[in-house]
Amino acid sequence: MEVALYARVSTERQQQAQTIQGQLERLRPYVSQHTDWHLAEAHIYLDDGYRGAKLNRPGLDRLRDHAGLGQLSLVLITAPDRLARKYVHQVLLIEELQQRGCQVEFLDRPMSDDPHDQLLLQIRGAVAEYERSLIAERMRRGRQAKLKSGQMLPWSVPPYGYAVDPAAPRQPSGLRVDAIKAAIVTQIFAWYTDPQAPATLYTVTQRLNEQRIPTPGKSVRWNENSVRNILCNSAYAGMAHYGTTQQVPARQRKWALGPVGRGASQRPTPPEEWLSIPVPAIISRETFEAAQARRERNKQMASRHNTTHEYLLRGLVSCARCQLASTARTVHPGYDYYACSGRCQPARTATGQRCSAPYVPASALDQIVWTDICALLSQPSIITHELARAQAGEWLPQTRQVRRHNLQTNLAQLERQQQRLLEVFLGEIISRDEFERKRREVTQTQSGLTQQLHQLEAQAQQQLDLAQLAAGIENFCQRLQPTLAQLAFAQRRQLVELLIDRVITDEHRIEIRYAIPTTPRGEKFPFVI
Repeated sequence: MEVALYARVSTERQQQAQTIQGQLERLRPYVSQHTDWHLAEAHIYLDDGYRGAKLNRPGLDRLRDHAGLGQLSLVLITAPDRLARKYVHQVLLIEELQQRGCQVEFLDRPMSDDPHDQLLLQIRGAVAEYERSLIAERMRRGRQAKLKSGQMLPWSVPPYGYAVDPAAPRQPSGLRVDAIKAAIVTQIFAWYTDPQAPATLYTVTQRLNEQRIPTPGKSVRWNENSVRNILCNSAYAGMAHYGTTQQVPARQRKWALGPVGRGASQRPTPPEEWLSIPVPAIISRETFEAAQARRERNKQMASRHNTTHEYLLRGLVSCARCQLASTARTVHPGYDYYACSGRCQPARTATGQRCSAPYVPASALDQIVWTDICALLSQPSIITHELARAQAGEWLPQTRQVRRHNLQTNLAQLERQQQRLLEVFLGEIISRDEFERKRREVTQTQSGLTQQLHQLEAQAQQQLDLAQLAAGIENFCQRLQPTLAQLAFAQRRQLVELLIDRVITDEHRIEIRYAIPTTPRGEKFPFVI
């Protein structure tokens, strides 16, 4: 019987105390007590420094993948909280592994189907989850108490211009001003707030790079984000703040061609909820306020708000080569282009990563996309055909499609294992008992994977009601068709923002990603997730 070991520690202190090694020293002798158990070194899965509250762990992922391929019969773990800290996660992992023919056994308390063992597992899982929540809450309140009393700095890595004691980076007593870097910070504010020569983030960044001033991090060149972070940091005026943002569910993708799905984002918290900590000032409060006023004025005058030139696809074009956004620009009157931002970023040029994608004529691309939109709205059957493909399972969200492909691949491998197993038995290489045992293991794994595949297809079926969606789309297209030829630029732009998620360009190819509204509510809100 193929056996696997799983061990986990969540902190560097536990790693240094060799807790992982301690778990293995308990697990290996237990395996050696069973003569019919076989442990391969490749089936020892370790997660050093990974929290048990998360399922995204490399060792655990490999364990689940190998179990899905039918390579494991038993997973041995010291205690349930090493598998997961949350009881819900424990149940999910145990059921998943059991469905794939892999049993889970805990060294501290061997688990069985006995109601008492199941109750004990639930109690221990709940206690572990409660303990984790209690520790996290105590640490949060203790951190807040120290911040309020001025006994702790709100950062572990100080802002550019400050230095801390390496042995105690969060102790206020060890904070000091770095004279050389502080002079650079003062110069950045002076350039930006100079009333005689109004500056922008770009011009300040350019000056810093021209003078070869060392960057705050490991970057070769200064970038506008680094300058913006300095200009917005109130610590330079003598007051640092903690808790200025809070984590919330993301409402849109972090970048245009990023994966569609739920994520986390940061949202500003009300100023009255901030914790303020006095620190040595580098600039005056008046200079800091002048910089914030300059930022607001520059925002209003930014080129992205320029409507002198009409670009139908402004903000909707991306480069297929480097995945960056393409910006609209006019080189000469009558010569409008969409240019990949990777072509003109100084940082990319300095590191040899400059994109070589050619400029795309704006008028030609606008005309191609608008013609395609008109054709699509004039033939709703194109959209309903794609929905029919989706209903048949040919067009699923990316993650679900990958999962379905993996399940089908694993089932095909198990089918080949069944065939090879039969050939080995007929060749009298293994006994009937061994054949029946292995055949049951493979069959049990096949049954679990087949059930998962059916559940996946059922979910896709539930998410798509083809008849209802097709009716709504046809109605939407019929209402737009008569007015397409009479739309002004502003109206066409509004329609483009509603229907197009992204236009991806390459030297010989244009890909248009549509987001067709399927409900009346969808007609009011563009696709942004």
